[in-house]
Amino acid sequence: MRNLAYILSLFILMMGASCTELDEEVYEKVPEQEYPENEAQVANLAVSAYEQLKPLVDDQGWWLLAQEISSDELCGPTRASDWDDGGKWRTVHRHTWSNDEESVNRMWSAFYSGVTKSNQILDMMRKLPQNEQIKAKMAEVETMRSFYYYLIMDNYGAAPYLTTAEDAPEQPSKIKRSSMFDSLVTNLESNLPQLKRIDSKYQATRYMAFALLAKLYLNAEVYTGTPQWGKAEAYIDSVLAGPYSLANNVSSPFVTNNQNSSEIIFSIPYDEDNFQGFRLHMRTLHYQHNLKYDMPVGPWNGFAVVPTFFDTYSDQDERKEAYHIYGEQYDTQGNLINDAQTGQPLDIDPRLPALNMQPAEYSSHVLRTSGARIGKYEIQMGAKENLSNDFPIFRLTDFYLMKAEVEIRQGNSGDQWINPIRERAGVPTWDGATLEQLLAERGRELYVEGHRRQDLIRFGEFTDPWWEKGGQYDGLANDPSVRTFPIPKWATDANPNLLEEPVE
Repeated sequence: MRNLAYILSLFILMMGASCTELDEEVYEKVPEQEYPENEAQVANLAVSAYEQLKPLVDDQGWWLLAQEISSDELCGPTRASDWDDGGKWRTVHRHTWSNDEESVNRMWSAFYSGVTKSNQILDMMRKLPQNEQIKAKMAEVETMRSFYYYLIMDNYGAAPYLTTAEDAPEQPSKIKRSSMFDSLVTNLESNLPQLKRIDSKYQATRYMAFALLAKLYLNAEVYTGTPQWGKAEAYIDSVLAGPYSLANNVSSPFVTNNQNSSEIIFSIPYDEDNFQGFRLHMRTLHYQHNLKYDMPVGPWNGFAVVPTFFDTYSDQDERKEAYHIYGEQYDTQGNLINDAQTGQPLDIDPRLPALNMQPAEYSSHVLRTSGARIGKYEIQMGAKENLSNDFPIFRLTDFYLMKAEVEIRQGNSGDQWINPIRERAGVPTWDGATLEQLLAERGRELYVEGHRRQDLIRFGEFTDPWWEKGGQYDGLANDPSVRTFPIPKWATDANPNLLEEPVE
């Protein structure tokens, strides 16, 4: 289990740092002529920028939820009176959201909180006597700001782009998505020499910047209208040349103590007590799953795997068992668990029958037990309401599959990059893999890591109909406007400039 001092020390690569609170006032109120006095204090300057990652995985920030539930992988089914929540899960799955949805509102707030905090730190550092340490730390914070802007551009398209908090206009205008793309790659590339070429999973290192640039160029056609596969490949190669290696099995990057995973390039260091915000197990496990994991809290019986996606895993694929929870469920003593309401054995049927399940159509047992659950991230015995697993933002396997993609798109074979992943999963290798096959493999491998919405958009399939989306359900499956989320109504009410056409 990670304590807070450990998390912060990993954030700033200073194992001797004594800071134990994430309170930015500790740093901001020290007179600039007296601070920073040493290397540890310089390192501490960036901590608050990293803290803004914390809400991204749960409903305070909604990023992971929006990327997965808007895709063909995951859903939040209504189980009679449970999990309806005003239909907010259905609107995301069916792409019928408005500009006043919880998902739309909270992502915008979380992303811009990261930008604002980064800009506040940079404003402060610009006033300090400039030396190599300060310049390196500024490059690090600017890279984090670029990461938050990447999330904004990817999810919202055109948006305000500000590089200072002190001199920012009260009602900024949007800039074009392509202009933001240009600014981000220029900023990231100019900062590369200042960033440390080290393996630090909690810091914006040069390898993290390589990974971010690779993602930007991989999606350049979506963001700018012009593909840039060659540039994407160059930065993918820079990641592949780094100090990382594929894990030996499909589960090890997701165990509770995954902080030393050979695959993870950049991650969020969640801790069940001191850096909370990873509650995916609570949202997916059945009410009685506390008996299986000896949990002191009862899960909420919610999220389920879309059944058509579950069926993409063959029985021999090790990821089918490793990433999902289904079938008969047993307690810590080996006894079959019974559902507390129906009294029947808890046997999770992966074939979820509908997104909106009501008692008039389905039995209580079907309502409560259908749909395979998410088991990709280890649920340790005695797990609390928050997990202590690090959440990988960038990991090496993704970049193997990205390398395969750019090779195929440039008329070459991607087999040598796909087949190590398939071999590890225990499934046959491919000879002449297609883009269609690659997209399916990305889904199976990167399931519930926050990539699926972006992948489906890049491959031109995000607006296609799928299980309980399109056709009889809403008729909006082919609407290209849903490739980005709308700017929240509260934001446009406060700043009418956000309703205007973006400037260059």
